[in-house]
Amino acid sequence: MCDIWKDNKNLKQLSEQDVSELMTALKKFGTQQVVMSGGEALLNTNFFRLCQILKKENIKISLLTTGLSIKNNADQLLEWVDDLIVSLDGDELLHDAIRNIPNAFKKLREGVKHIKSLQPSYRITARTVIHQINFRQWQAIIDAAAEMGIDEVSFLPADVSSHAFNRQQSWSEPKQNEILISEQQLPELQAVVTALLEVNQHQFSNGFMAESPKKIQDIYQYYAAFYGLNEFPFKKCNAPWVSTVIEADGSVRPCFFHEAIGNIRDASLDQLLNSPEAISFRKGLNTHTNSTCAKCVCTLNLSPLAKLT
Repeated sequence: MCDIWKDNKNLKQLSEQDVSELMTALKKFGTQQVVMSGGEALLNTNFFRLCQILKKENIKISLLTTGLSIKNNADQLLEWVDDLIVSLDGDELLHDAIRNIPNAFKKLREGVKHIKSLQPSYRITARTVIHQINFRQWQAIIDAAAEMGIDEVSFLPADVSSHAFNRQQSWSEPKQNEILISEQQLPELQAVVTALLEVNQHQFSNGFMAESPKKIQDIYQYYAAFYGLNEFPFKKCNAPWVSTVIEADGSVRPCFFHEAIGNIRDASLDQLLNSPEAISFRKGLNTHTNSTCAKCVCTLNLSPLAKLT
């Protein structure tokens, strides 16, 4: 679902020096949590050294990962990373096909089960992008996550229209149509959603399903909005005010989907986030009416009083 991997040949990645220099700003802002992502963050040979720098300041670390190498890195993950968020795309056959990696599902499952055998309480959640290729497998994804010992599953629709995730330009219509659920498929999608809401009532009540039934229904509404059948679902989000994204090349964004406001190689993080341009952007941003926010698939709404556990 992202094109970050296409930049692997350029070897763009944050260095130990980059993260060390970020610490002054992170401490100033009272940073509580850092989410390490990629591509695949574990491909960075300095990954655990970066974690050590952050952990010295008692910053919690979450890792977004494909899960391909978590078994091989289990001991260090348990030592330096507070929780894992793994990508799960389907049952075994479909997951491997979407990832285009043989045995990807098997490696993911083995890694999850291995870490759980070492530390049963260690939190591992799964995130799935629901799209044209896998929406019919939605229940199978839930069942697969439960079988391998995942603590929670989360679902979101596919972002097909933004420049996020290293897309140099928005996807062309042929590429969008590979992923976007078609108007003709919407009744089938609604039937899948209706069945999920009925079959998984216990999983909603016990917290295994991260989203509420309404947010699952909103995935249908999101795709229907592309065809003018309804508005894009309302989303409450304060990501640009409570978080920031620092990309592998040092670019700083208010969130994944809005344009970069600078680079940590040119100015400090606190200078960038509190520059006149950044302040003006936040003052002028209305997430209810902004076209980028309207089509956003991933939101954050963190209370100023929230405490991370």
